Amino acid sequence: MQNLLRALPRVRARQSRYRLGQPSTAKGPVLTLQLGALLICVAVFAIGLYRGVNVGILLFAVAAAVGVGLADLPVKEVISGFPIDLMILLAGVTFFFGVAQVNGTVDRLIDAALRRIGHRPRLLPLAFFGLTGAVASMGNPGAALVVMPIGMNVARKKNINPTLMAIAMGTGMSAGGFAPTSTFGIIINGTAREANIDFSPVLLFAIALVVNLILLAVAHLIFGRSRYRRRTEATARASAHVSDRDFVTVGPNASAITPSADFTTDEDAIGLGTHGPFTFIQKSTVACIFALIAAVIGANALGMSPDIGVVTFSLGAILILLDPKSAKDGAAKIDWSTILLVGGIITYVGVLQEVGTIDMLADYAASMSVPLLAALLICVVAGLVSAFASTIGMLAVLVPLAIPLITYGGIPGWAMICAIGVCASIVDVSPFSSSGATMIATYPDADERPRMTKMLMRWGLSLVIIGPVAMIGAVIIPAMLL
Repeated sequence: MQNLLRALPRVRARQSRYRLGQPSTAKGPVLTLQLGALLICVAVFAIGLYRGVNVGILLFAVAAAVGVGLADLPVKEVISGFPIDLMILLAGVTFFFGVAQVNGTVDRLIDAALRRIGHRPRLLPLAFFGLTGAVASMGNPGAALVVMPIGMNVARKKNINPTLMAIAMGTGMSAGGFAPTSTFGIIINGTAREANIDFSPVLLFAIALVVNLILLAVAHLIFGRSRYRRRTEATARASAHVSDRDFVTVGPNASAITPSADFTTDEDAIGLGTHGPFTFIQKSTVACIFALIAAVIGANALGMSPDIGVVTFSLGAILILLDPKSAKDGAAKIDWSTILLVGGIITYVGVLQEVGTIDMLADYAASMSVPLLAALLICVVAGLVSAFASTIGMLAVLVPLAIPLITYGGIPGWAMICAIGVCASIVDVSPFSSSGATMIATYPDADERPRMTKMLMRWGLSLVIIGPVAMIGAVIIPAMLL
């Protein structure tokens, strides 16, 4: 990943042609070009959110308009900001795990895990935390959405508080998204390397994992207490139901149990089907997944930086040679939407660098007497906007813009980047996000959905404030004291 985000804006040694205070060529005599370009970025985000379209595509077009039309940059220089290395990396990772999904390996791994814990209801929230985390680590955190309908049905049939199950899966997706093989981790790791910030991908993943496990434990204390009472009541009702309806006489002095329509086995409750042994291609895919994990962990331990995009394309090539019919459907799983989103944002950030906006933010960070306040503000913005919009988009914008605060504010880079990432992702359980909305919509009990929506909204929006305060106190301040 050494060359990841090579096209990300680089701090130039030469002086920018657009220094602070110079009159802008944009409309309005007061606004400088630097501030105007930043406000245009904010406006495009707002328009994209309101219209529900891919912000990256909008920003790519606007980058050309601002760069060529206002800043008089050559169009080739604007286009060169598009992160080709990042595109290869995201395409390779999502292609490889797309093939794994198409050939049934991902579903088989989920089923195998659920069969081991399906008869132990107390472990189900933790189990679904692990399942969504594992799936989210496979290239795209959004892939964990496939687990969520299963989890919400299990919560209903096992009498688990649906809010607790939703938070368990939301925190699992947040943690898994920061794996070195997933989009959150890819964006942050690449940005840190390009900015020459001493940063460990494994440390980022470890911090995200610990934070989300703590959130799951807190959710269990808040929402899990009524679970056992409800299960006891449900068991009593089931027993009465069996005694009234399910015992039928089949002989003069004998009775037997006839299952009613409400009876379900553990496997039925979990939604598992009947599967035979793993096929050859599925075994090969599992071996490739372990090889990828070993390569990432081993290389990090040795201080090496393998190009994960190349590795995953190579492993995917092996799999489609063994199973050619998975090639077309696997290629269709490439996450072009995310590639265009991140690519457009980074291209526009490149224009911001060229016109001097990054220099302007650096001067502002250097003049601040309380950089922790700016760090807190950035983390709050990350959480608030991410609760309603794209987490990936927030990471692509805020992490590069926070680099001046790191450089001139005296805040350790790894701590600031970790704080931004975690604060942007832990709010994704909000009902305004795709994951929160999916979990609410797929919960079978329609009467419970309004209460679940209210609980998840309170939980998600409270983390907009609690998350940044906790990350400043637990990560950034200790890092500054070291």
